Amino acid sequence: MEEIQEHPSQSIGKDDEDEIVKEQSADAHGDPSQHGNLPPKVDSAVEILQGKVTKQVVKEGHGQKPSKYATCFLHYRAWTESTQHKFEDTWHEQRPFEMVLGKEKKEMAGLAVGVSSMKAGERALLHVGWELGYGKEGSFSFPNVPPMADIIYEVELIGFDEVKEGKSRGDMTAEERIGSADRRKMDGNSLFKDEKLEEAMQQYEMAIAYLGDDFMFQLFGKYRDMALAVKNPCHLNMAACLIKLKRHEEAIAQCTIVLAEDENNAKALFRRGKARAELGQTDAAREDFLKARKHAPEDKAITRELRLLDEHDKAVYKKQKELYKGIFGPPPQPKPANVLTRIWEWLILIYQWLLSLIYRLFKRERHKAD
Repeated sequence: MEEIQEHPSQSIGKDDEDEIVKEQSADAHGDPSQHGNLPPKVDSAVEILQGKVTKQVVKEGHGQKPSKYATCFLHYRAWTESTQHKFEDTWHEQRPFEMVLGKEKKEMAGLAVGVSSMKAGERALLHVGWELGYGKEGSFSFPNVPPMADIIYEVELIGFDEVKEGKSRGDMTAEERIGSADRRKMDGNSLFKDEKLEEAMQQYEMAIAYLGDDFMFQLFGKYRDMALAVKNPCHLNMAACLIKLKRHEEAIAQCTIVLAEDENNAKALFRRGKARAELGQTDAAREDFLKARKHAPEDKAITRELRLLDEHDKAVYKKQKELYKGIFGPPPQPKPANVLTRIWEWLILIYQWLLSLIYRLFKRERHKAD
């Protein structure tokens, strides 16, 4: 059961066969240094892979290393070592790079050496000499790399497929690509149920890589429906993981991708609403929840989130009311006098009365004498 609008009785807040929403805590997977434009500082030991390629491990991976002709999916950033100028960033583009080891482009030879030494999930810093990069002449198109420029790569190997003779995505039929993506999605679901969240997200991202925008643009009819039935659940599963990891902006981005294809997808609206609510975007969150409720009116999870938003708004209003009351409220009343003060005030009044009486008596006696 994958589409909420076709199964009104299914709860958005419950697990199903293809869209995992059970949320467990785990280490984050994703862009390691998304707020920096310089190569990261790494203290791990330097490993010499070839005379012109060295590697420092940033984060350990798991499993086996890819063999020759394996189709690898990776994210990377690239800088010229001398100027620290960043000239490529697949994380920023949100599109994993595909490389078939042994069939890589000439300028990617050094990067391929590093990738072949990595395990799935591993993140590393590579230093590549210009001989295994863009060479003596460099590149004056895209990317723009100066002549004889040594390169620094920050690389994460998302995963790889051991395909005989290195069959890349471009050489696969539509059925083969959709089938490969579906296997990755199911592997991700299994890993998620085992609470291996980081590895599960890698599988989802690899599944999505098989179904990139260039491929989806060519699909029509049943093949497009088959591809979306795999691709959209992967985006939604990643969103559910990201929400639990408190990476709410990334979760919003994943849901928005699904909504670009299906603007009435209740699960995408619900999860985007949750992420927006966590960021304090209550008006936008309420809008998503209300739209989701139109397509899943019986869902209790949506009702619960709307109730939580109402309670939040009431709490904020009450707090603001108390704050404004202290600023603009009535002036403070004088404190009541104590007993000693009262007695002193009475004694003063009596003294003043006696003085007045004596003055009047003195004035009367003087008048009689005259």
